[in-house]
Amino acid sequence: MQRLRPLLLVAASALLAPSAAAYDAADTAVHAGVSKQRLQRLDGFLRQTTGSDGYLGGVSLIMRDGRQVDLRAYGYRDLARTQPMQADTIFRLYSMTKPITSVAVLQLMERGLLGLDDPVSRYLPEFADMQLFVGGTADAPQLREANSSITIRQLLTHTGGFATGGVGYEQPTRLLERADLHGSATLEEFSQRLGQVPLATEPGSRFKYDGTGIEVLARLVEVVSGQSFDAYLQRHILQPLGMRDTGFSVPQRERHRIADITVMGADGRLRLDDGPSASEPGARLNPYPSGAGGLYSTAGDYARFCQMLLDGGRRGDTRLLSRKTVELMMMNHLTQLDPPVTEFSDAEGFGLGGSVVLDVAGRGRPGSVGAFGWSGAASTTFTIDRQEKLVAILLLQHLPDGSGRDLPRIGTRFYTLVYQALEP
Repeated sequence: MQRLRPLLLVAASALLAPSAAAYDAADTAVHAGVSKQRLQRLDGFLRQTTGSDGYLGGVSLIMRDGRQVDLRAYGYRDLARTQPMQADTIFRLYSMTKPITSVAVLQLMERGLLGLDDPVSRYLPEFADMQLFVGGTADAPQLREANSSITIRQLLTHTGGFATGGVGYEQPTRLLERADLHGSATLEEFSQRLGQVPLATEPGSRFKYDGTGIEVLARLVEVVSGQSFDAYLQRHILQPLGMRDTGFSVPQRERHRIADITVMGADGRLRLDDGPSASEPGARLNPYPSGAGGLYSTAGDYARFCQMLLDGGRRGDTRLLSRKTVELMMMNHLTQLDPPVTEFSDAEGFGLGGSVVLDVAGRGRPGSVGAFGWSGAASTTFTIDRQEKLVAILLLQHLPDGSGRDLPRIGTRFYTLVYQALEP
């Protein structure tokens, strides 16, 4: 089957100004300091990546200096490869939900309703007097009271001490698994179940990435704001940013726009994932509104969120965060650790909701110190580079299994090809 030519959208109105006139994207790229000739390298790579033996399809979006310079859709959005991918295709964000949750918490901080170093138990009593696993087995655990309370900052930075896996933490992790957190009907139930599970480490002593603490933050938003988490996001983030296609579920009339989500089959061919999200696209990914990974969105909607952060917390005349709070969000908050980096890379720290580049050379790809971003489980990724005034987003829908037969990870090559197109 002949591959679909990528669709180049040329209207700024698709993202930032619904009433704006159309413009020539190539001219805009040049004016924003992006080489249209060098962008062809990215285009060629993504065409190849979404060929007949690659990913089904994807959407790539680049903004620089507040201007959309490249938005392209590649391949197909369905396993049968009959429905061309569109620029407004809806994707499961999974962990790219986490930065949005972090902004909600920081908004409440700016209103004086909470502080980063407040104990979580001040708002959620189930986290008072947390127990720490110090030995034994899941069936006969040895426990003692933790030396300190979990703070809001520790939830934001994945240093709360929860038993979310890792070598040497198998027994307390089994206790967490037995709590069946994801079987909770509400965020309140999730939080209460978690509060009964012993910690694996002292709060603040280890970075261990997981969504557990972020779900607690979503519950914290409910308690402090007096609104359900989904209602809070809609009123204070999604609606002000015009993110009309972002939510914890997709209306039935729009579900035809959702991309299929794939895994690699044992025969070396893509197949649909076995999860409920594949069988019922657009339904809630969790029974509760998951702050760790529950949102659906489009490249255009997510670009609005990223551009707001790049612009220091505002969109037009609407301010969602102060400039100084955005700066705080994008600083490395792992300074109490030695070394102060994530479990994934010695070149990256972690801010309030995303990674922070500390060492460009150590990371092994072009970029800037201080660039902020994250990815999602189904091969979505974004970066916000304030030094280069750059936003880059790539949305795919494939759950990698880490095996040698799976599709290659393409994040590093994507960002390399984005940065090589930048002009002075």
